Amino acid sequence: MLISPSVHPPNPTRPSASGRTDQRGGFLPPSRLQLRLRLRVAGAATTNRAMSPTPSPAAGEQFAEVVVVRHGETSWNASRIVQGQMDPELNEIGRQQAVVVARRLSREAKPAAIYSSDLKRAAETAEIIAKACDVSDLVMTEALRERHMGYLQGLKWDDAVNKNPEVFKGFDIFKITDGSDPDSRNQELPGGGESLDQLTERCVSYLNKIAREHIGKRVVVVSHGAAILELCRHTDPPNSSIRRNIPNTSLTVFQISGLTGRWFLERCGDASHLGENGFLESSFGGDGASA
Repeated sequence: MLISPSVHPPNPTRPSASGRTDQRGGFLPPSRLQLRLRLRVAGAATTNRAMSPTPSPAAGEQFAEVVVVRHGETSWNASRIVQGQMDPELNEIGRQQAVVVARRLSREAKPAAIYSSDLKRAAETAEIIAKACDVSDLVMTEALRERHMGYLQGLKWDDAVNKNPEVFKGFDIFKITDGSDPDSRNQELPGGGESLDQLTERCVSYLNKIAREHIGKRVVVVSHGAAILELCRHTDPPNSSIRRNIPNTSLTVFQISGLTGRWFLERCGDASHLGENGFLESSFGGDGASA
């Protein structure tokens, strides 16, 4: 495993996925935990194709296939608490989700490398995927962290807005809606938080770096809801306001040119593997509010 110099390795005492498979490596269905899952009628089990009018890559142009996975569920997701760059671990449902998506990826083309946010919820998801896919090149980095949410971090979403109505008035934190001020993307969240433009620059530049290093190959990236939404928006036409759904452990697939830096969104928020295993993710619907 490779770790960025400024990043500490994930907590070695963090629970792992071991002990949650049978002796043959089979997945043990979560009978009691299934009762806790708030199943949604539609969305997470459906493969969401790219909704933006994204053209196909030109013939002969060399791309890296970048499969971006949102981390598994945490207790903060389930409780609707804003995480940002705070560091809760996966809960039991999240670990099971990670096992399921890891199984899916292990049946597809083997990735050349796996990159992950160094926050525990992403790092553990990445470790489970790396083990299932037999990938030793696992890189943890701060560059793939969630958006820093400033004073919102650690607060329940509704409480944060109600407690500080004047501070957060006018902040449309996760999306640009019709008629909104494009300059709002440059506004940093109070309390040391990032602007949407800062988040985009951080994540897009790192994925461009990954693409340059893995031309013609497949790589897996494990990151967070708001970060993945911004990666998708990078492929959108200017001033668009496309609504997307990024469930926990869903797959979003990009083709990124390592030479020209062109991006194409191939698939968005695909969580069909969760439906196939009898349960769906339960946090926020992946609309970014679970950051």
